[in-house]
Amino acid sequence: MLNSNSIFFLGIGGIGMSALARFFKSSGQAVFGYDRFQSELCKQLESEGMKIHYEDDIELLSKKIDPENTLVVYTPAIPNDNLHLAYFTEKGFNLIKRARLLGEIAAEQNCLAIAGTHGKTTTSTLLAHLFRANGKNISAFLGGISTNYQTNFWGSRKTEILVAEADEYDRSFLNLKPEAAAITSTDADHLDIYGEENSLKETFKTFADSVTELLLIHENSGLSDGLRYGLSADAPYRAQNIRIENHQYTYDLVYPQGQINDIKLGLPGRYNVENSVAAAGIALHYGLSEVEVKLGLESFKGVKRRFEYHIKQEDLVYIDDYAHHPKEIEALALSIRELYPAKKITAIFQPHLFSRTRDFMPQFAESLGLFNEVILLDIYPARERPISGITSAALLELIPSENKSLAARQEIINRFSKEKPEVILTIGAGDIDQLVPNLKMSLLK
Repeated sequence: MLNSNSIFFLGIGGIGMSALARFFKSSGQAVFGYDRFQSELCKQLESEGMKIHYEDDIELLSKKIDPENTLVVYTPAIPNDNLHLAYFTEKGFNLIKRARLLGEIAAEQNCLAIAGTHGKTTTSTLLAHLFRANGKNISAFLGGISTNYQTNFWGSRKTEILVAEADEYDRSFLNLKPEAAAITSTDADHLDIYGEENSLKETFKTFADSVTELLLIHENSGLSDGLRYGLSADAPYRAQNIRIENHQYTYDLVYPQGQINDIKLGLPGRYNVENSVAAAGIALHYGLSEVEVKLGLESFKGVKRRFEYHIKQEDLVYIDDYAHHPKEIEALALSIRELYPAKKITAIFQPHLFSRTRDFMPQFAESLGLFNEVILLDIYPARERPISGITSAALLELIPSENKSLAARQEIINRFSKEKPEVILTIGAGDIDQLVPNLKMSLLK
C-alpha cells in the first residue's frame, strides 16, 4: 500500500493530508489531489510538483490514476455525495482514511505522539524542532506550519523517530501506537462525534493505554496513568520561577533527573510554557542534553496562526490565533492580558462550526467577555449545515460586555484603516486568516 505508484488525496489542502502528500512526494511517488478551493497551501503543494484540481469532476482525473496503481486517501470531512469518492468506490480503488495511513507509516518508526484537545499542534511542532535544531534526523507530521521551517512535514522512511500530532477527531489517534506521548488536555470538544464529554475522556484513556514507554499527562487532564507535567510544585515535570522579561516568558524547567535554569521561551503565552515542558520532557528522555533542549526552546519561532505576531510595535500589536474553543480563547485572553496589562484589547472572532457554537455557547460568551471589545463574524460552517437559532447574533447577546458588535469583513477593514487599536486579535479556525493581509495593511496605513 505504501509503495503504490501514485497517491490521490481527496481534500489534499487539509493540514494533515498535505503532510502525508509531502511524505509520498519526498519518496518519489506521483501525488495527485482534489480540493474545493485553491488555498495558499494548495499553491505550495502545486509548486512542489503535485497535480491538483478544484472541481468535483472525475473527467479531470489524470490517466495515470487507475485502480491497480493508485492509493486513494480521504478524510471524514469528505461528504458522501462527493463524485470523486463515488467513482473511486465504484471502480474498486484501494481507499484508506488519512488517520489509518498515518498509523501505518508511524508503525515503521518509533512514534512520539502529542494528543490533546488544545496545545497539540504547538507541542508536537516544538518537539520536532528540538530534534531538528540539534541536527537529529527525524520525521515529523504536524498539524500546523512551522514558522522555523515553513512546512508541516519533514523526514523520510529511513528515520528512527517520527513525531506525530495525534488528532482526537473521529477517534483518529487510536490508529497510532506510540512509544512515547504527551496528552495536553482532554476538555470537551467534538461532541458531534463523541456525544458527551465522558466518551471523549474514555477515548483519551484508550489512547493513553496504547503508549508503550513514556506517557506525560497534563496535571489538569483528568487522567491518572502517566507522569504529570505542568506548573504545580509537585509535578515531576514542571516550570517554576516564571516571570516576564521584555514581554518574554522566562522560567526554570524541572524534570526528574535535573533542572534547566533561565529558559527564555521563544513563544508567548503561559500555556505555551506548559507545552514546552511536555516537549522538553520527551526530548530529554530521548537523549537530548540540557544544553540542546534550552537551545531548541529559545530558538523556536512557533506555528503559523498560533499566537502569531503580525505587528509588534510599542503603540500597536496585532496577533492572529487559531483558537476555536472557549478554553483556548480564555487562555489566549489571559496570556495577552499578562503581556499587555494596561492596553485595550480588541478581539475579532469567527465562530467555527454550528455544532460547536451550540454546544459551548455560554462558555464562548464568558471567554470572549475577557476582552475589552469583541467583534463577531458569521459562523464558519465547514462541513456543517446551519442549525436553527445558532448564530453569531445569538452568541453576541450572551457576551457580558457593552463593547461588542457584529461586522462584515469590509466593515472591519474600513474601520481600522481610520482607527488604530492598541492590541487587536483575529481569532478562529475557519477562513478568518484570509482577513489577515488586508487588516494588517489597513492597520499600517
